[in-house]
Amino acid sequence: MVVVDINKKIWLSSPHMGEMEQVYVKEAFDTNWVAPLGPNVNAFEDAIADSLKENVKIAALSSGTAALHLGLKLLGVESGDMVICQSFTFSASANPICYLGAIPVFVDSETDTWNLSPALLENAIQDCIKKGKKPKAIIAVHLYGMPYKVKEVKAISETYGIPILEDSAEALGSTCNRQACGTFGDIGVLSFNGNKIITTSGGGALVSRNTDYVKKAIFLATQARDEAPHYQHSQLGYNYRMSNVLAGVGRGQMLVLEDRVMARRRNYERYHEELGSLPGIEFLSEPSGYFSNRWLSCVLTPSYKVREQLRLALLEQNIESRPLWKPLHLQPVFENFPKFTDGTAEDLFNRGLCLPSGSNLSHDDLSCVIQKIKSTL
Repeated sequence: MVVVDINKKIWLSSPHMGEMEQVYVKEAFDTNWVAPLGPNVNAFEDAIADSLKENVKIAALSSGTAALHLGLKLLGVESGDMVICQSFTFSASANPICYLGAIPVFVDSETDTWNLSPALLENAIQDCIKKGKKPKAIIAVHLYGMPYKVKEVKAISETYGIPILEDSAEALGSTCNRQACGTFGDIGVLSFNGNKIITTSGGGALVSRNTDYVKKAIFLATQARDEAPHYQHSQLGYNYRMSNVLAGVGRGQMLVLEDRVMARRRNYERYHEELGSLPGIEFLSEPSGYFSNRWLSCVLTPSYKVREQLRLALLEQNIESRPLWKPLHLQPVFENFPKFTDGTAEDLFNRGLCLPSGSNLSHDDLSCVIQKIKSTL
């Protein structure tokens, strides 16, 4: 029996620092490189590119949302354009569509990966074309670190000539058939928010094989300053570049990425082993060829009532858990936009719960969570 200390908070996914982050941050202070740009930014971008392989280039930015915004601009999205967006995801996947005055078209999920349904995706594209508004882009998300159906979505993208903006914010370290998530789309997006697999406190990155895209992203992210001895601007720019200080944190984090992935996968494996036989409890398994970083370990319960019973029981023990993402087509801010749904995402939201999954979760803390779930169910 594990003794639960209710005064101790067990977090859903807290930051996990290594040994080198402070070294690189101190280097930034010692050399007075505390502004955007600098050696840490360049080294961090190189480390990401080396990890992802596939000959990609990187632009380190202030957030994953900023990367999505610039990605849409690079793909030519303008006011009034249609953009396909996975509905079962965090709102940051869709917010930049609205920043540009474009129209998000929400598409439901399939049950194998919980990601964008290829069948409904094609239905949505065909409907938009019939209305004379061929979508400008497809935002596909690797949810909770599980790759979406890459082959199927790519085939649809190529058939209709619509580029993919790949939201890999939750999937650094995940692969599909040994290729890294973040490298499948025309443009990929990473997040280094505080709860992600690695963190820079706040930050993100734009990924592409297209060197011109990355160069243009960096130009726009540094206020679109023209080459001139004075400050001259021929187009709107943004203050989206990552600082050299935060990039120092990222450099240290990249050194432990593989360890963090393995730790989160061990959390999932233990949850699955201990809870998988409980009546009505389901886990999301990896399809053949898929490798998930298991950013968050998630379970499906028999019903909304059971999910809430479990969430509140964990909360009583100071254990943080969270319902799966509420689908965007059900969010008040997006409720009037087009949607192609079949109830899958809504069912996942109603029954699903994210469990504590941090790579710094101790064996005893994990035991506390498992014990409480068993006693509740």
